[in-house]
Amino acid sequence: MSQKNLKEELRSLIAEISEVDEIPDDANFKELGIDSMMGVEIVAAIERQYRIKISDAELNEVSTLTKSFDLVRAKLDAGLVAHTA
Repeated sequence: MSQKNLKEELRSLIAEISEVDEIPDDANFKELGIDSMMGVEIVAAIERQYRIKISDAELNEVSTLTKSFDLVRAKLDAGLVAHTA
């Protein structure tokens, strides 16, 4: 999956859960009206969609689209390395 496709998939997933039409790359989710309950739903959906685990310590990284994308991409890249090693 290309990086652009991944970012757009995440944007779509976050928009669907939060019911916010526009998800700018660097807008803080709280500023968009995304509360902690929606944040939990977003994290759970990301974990299901990409079959990754986001630890409690990493939750604060799911605060903007760019930060979420960077976290998911790093986990997916690490998973690919782990499976090929």
